[in-house]
Amino acid sequence: MLIKNVDIITPYEVLKGYGVLVENGQIVDIDLEEKFRIGEYEIIDGDGNYLSPGFIDIHNHGNKGFDIMDSSEEALDEIGKYHISNGVTSYLGTVITSSYDNIMNAIENINNYKNKHNISRIIGVHLEGPFFDLGKKGAQPEEHIKTPDLDKIKSIVDIAKDKMKMVSIAPELEGALDIIKYLKARNITIAMAHTNATFEETKKGIACGVTVATHLYNGMRTFNHREPGVIGASLEDDRVYCEIIYDRIHLHDGAVNIALKMKGYDKIVLVSDAMRAAGLEDGEYELGEQKVNVSKGAARLESGSLAGSTLNMQKAVYNMVNFLNIPIYEAIKMASLNAAKTVKLDDKLGSIEIGKRADLIIFDRDINIKNVILDGKLVI
Repeated sequence: MLIKNVDIITPYEVLKGYGVLVENGQIVDIDLEEKFRIGEYEIIDGDGNYLSPGFIDIHNHGNKGFDIMDSSEEALDEIGKYHISNGVTSYLGTVITSSYDNIMNAIENINNYKNKHNISRIIGVHLEGPFFDLGKKGAQPEEHIKTPDLDKIKSIVDIAKDKMKMVSIAPELEGALDIIKYLKARNITIAMAHTNATFEETKKGIACGVTVATHLYNGMRTFNHREPGVIGASLEDDRVYCEIIYDRIHLHDGAVNIALKMKGYDKIVLVSDAMRAAGLEDGEYELGEQKVNVSKGAARLESGSLAGSTLNMQKAVYNMVNFLNIPIYEAIKMASLNAAKTVKLDDKLGSIEIGKRADLIIFDRDINIKNVILDGKLVI
C-alpha cells in the first residue's frame, strides 16, 4: 500500500511531497513520491489532507453508552467502534475505583478480549484506583477507596498479566511507596492521581518510580506558592509526563498554557477521560455506580464534581491547534507519541517512522477524520 498526496505529520515537522509505503502491517519506507513506482502498489490518495499516526488514549472509561466496568465483549466492541471513528487506533481501558470483584472482572474481560480487525485496539489496562485520598476523590466512589495494600495490587497484576500498563495512586498514603516500587520492578507505569500529596511527598513518589501526573490540576492538592504540592512537583520535574483533559471545561486555557511552558511539547499527553456519555446527548448517565448529569457536554456528579468528560481525542487535538495555536505536529505528538512513551510502547506505536506499526489516520485541516488505517489495512 502506498499512501500519497498527503502532508505527513512526523514528531518534528510536516513533510510535503512524500509518500508512505506500508507492507505486512508496518511502515517500510518514507520517500519522495516520485521515487515510488506507482503501478506496483495499492494506492491511497489522501487528497492533500494530513497523514498522521493514529491517536492513543491512555485514559478513558467508555463512550456511546458503554463503560469499561460493564465487563462485556459488547462494551469493548462498541467502545472500540467509537474510538476508531475519532482516529483513536489504540487505547487503555481505564478501570475505575470499585469493589475488588468488579475490578477483577473488568481486568479479566480486557485480558480475554480478542481485538477485532476493524475497530480500535485495546492495548491494556489503566487501573485508576482504589488507593486514593478521600478528600481528593473527585468522581471516584468513596465507599470503594482503600488504603494501599501490596498483596491486593499483586493479585490484581497477576490477573492482568502483561495487560497492566498503568496504575494511578496517591503517593502520600502509607504503603503507597512500596506499591510504587513493586510496580516499577514489573515495568508498569505509575501515575499520581486523586492525591493531596505535598511537594516533598510527591518528589518521594517520583524518586520511587512515578512518571505520570493523571489529569493534571484535577483531583489534586491545589498549588500554593509556599506549598507547590503535586502540581508544582509535576510541572517542575522533568521525569514526569502530565495528562491534560483539554475539553476547555476541566481546565482554563491559561492553565494549559502554563503546563505547556513548563513541560514543553514532549511531556504533555492529551487524554479524553471520557465516560459513557461521550458521543451521546446531554442527559442522565452513570460512572462508578454514581449518577452523573451531563449538561452542555459537562459531566457532573450531584455534588457538582466533574465526572470524567464527553471529550474525544479528535476534539482535544482540534482545541490545541485552534485555541492555543499549537503547531499541528506538536499537538499530534501529544495525542500519539507521548502517550506511547508513557506506557513504553513507542518502539511500535505513536509516530510515522520506518519499522513502526502502520496505524495511521488521514484528516483535513479541521481534524475531521477521513480515513483510518489499522495494522496496514484501510478500515475507514
